Amino acid sequence: MIQVTINDKALQLAAKAGMDEFVQVFVDGIMDAIGGELTAETMAELNSDQITLIAYSMLREEVMDGGFIQLIHNGLGRFIFFNPFAKALAQWGLADLARIIRKGHKLYKKYHEEIEVECTDEEFMAMFERMPEFDDLDDAFVADEEKWTSEIAYFIDNNIEKFASIDGKEG
Repeated sequence: MIQVTINDKALQLAAKAGMDEFVQVFVDGIMDAIGGELTAETMAELNSDQITLIAYSMLREEVMDGGFIQLIHNGLGRFIFFNPFAKALAQWGLADLARIIRKGHKLYKKYHEEIEVECTDEEFMAMFERMPEFDDLDDAFVADEEKWTSEIAYFIDNNIEKFASIDGKEG
């Protein structure tokens, strides 16, 4: 297992800045510890909670930017939908998000071959018109993203040892 260490001062500053920053300190710490790239080899060095956090971060970034179609087009569909990500989210208490991931899995199986092809910007944008089933998932994610990020921050705060050790902590 790789050791992830977070500086206590950085953690305190992030906690004061807000839930997004607090979560991001852990994401950044994990990514730094694995050299900035999540691969099969680096995943083997992480525990399931760390992988789940990285998966959420990737999911959040892609869906907030361009929805589930973009997430799939950018090659993250297999990672999100063919790993126990939804189960892990449910264990963290995010049952609604887990349901969205399971619904997304069904759409991924139906459309992934069409979405994952190389295409022009126009062809990519046309996918949104051809696959309106993703709209409800995108809307649901965007509507509740803040709540889920807050719940993840709470989970991390109550289970810090699952994500990292804190360096420079006084007391």
